[in-house]
Amino acid sequence: MPSPDRPDPAPAAAAAQGSAPAAPMRYRVRHETAYDYGEDVPVSHHLLHLTARPHPRQRVRRALLTVEPAPAVRSDRVDYFGNTVTYVAVQEPHRTFSVIAESEVEVHDQPPLDTAATQSWEHVRDSLRGLSGPDDGAEITQYCFDSALVKASPELMDYARVSFTAGRPVASAVVDLMQRVNRDFAFDPAATTVATPMAEVMRKRRGVCQDFAHIIVGCVRTMGLPARYVSGYLRTLPPPGQPRLVGADVSHAWASVWCGPAGWLDVCPTNACVANRDFITVAWGRDYDDVSPARGVLIGGVGHGLTVSVDVEPLEG
Repeated sequence: MPSPDRPDPAPAAAAAQGSAPAAPMRYRVRHETAYDYGEDVPVSHHLLHLTARPHPRQRVRRALLTVEPAPAVRSDRVDYFGNTVTYVAVQEPHRTFSVIAESEVEVHDQPPLDTAATQSWEHVRDSLRGLSGPDDGAEITQYCFDSALVKASPELMDYARVSFTAGRPVASAVVDLMQRVNRDFAFDPAATTVATPMAEVMRKRRGVCQDFAHIIVGCVRTMGLPARYVSGYLRTLPPPGQPRLVGADVSHAWASVWCGPAGWLDVCPTNACVANRDFITVAWGRDYDDVSPARGVLIGGVGHGLTVSVDVEPLEG
């Protein structure tokens, strides 16, 4: 079963680097996914990454996942990467399947960062050798290696080296790489699918935010640094004078890069900005394959129709 939604870009204002962080934003998020099958499906199994995760910049005040038809089996667990994963099995004939994920979250800006004052990328790379144990070494260095959808290549290394020049501060190199991807790659939802290889994206220089996040992750890893793929939502703003449209928001994806003592830096190549309080995190992993919003196996059925509605509503106070 294909994933219910594919990350698409959305406009957002960039956080001003070096400025004092703004007050946190509170959101109510509602993500509804509905399948309509051509005939009865007697049994279906689904794995869902749709519950927002807490982290140092995000507090999850409430989270609810509603599945129809009511599953015969449901289990919630925290996966290897710390994401909440829900498994459901529907064991009665059904022609529709829907999931509604609702949450209330509070999101802070990333702390102000002087990118020029961070350690050189070579120093950060070499310091990884001194990390050990599950609390630091495994949690960080696991994101240095190839993954199912992101593999090292000469093309990625050549592209990365333009930003990662000798002795350059690591965060400065990452921001420069992000800005270059934004300039060099055109957003085109018709150019790729979830199965499009990175080599093709590099050749076409076209894609969507999922592709651009993978490019950042792949380039950074070729330089020996950890980078992870982040899925979530991005607050969208209506055109001036227009009302906010309920259900018109979308899923989004960006990259997070380890910058040594400065910690993880989340960057959005789709919008050429450092992730700020407009970015709501659902899950992170090595690539999209680790955090696909929904995947599953059906027995029976003849094709399916799919509708997705996402609403990111800012809350007062």
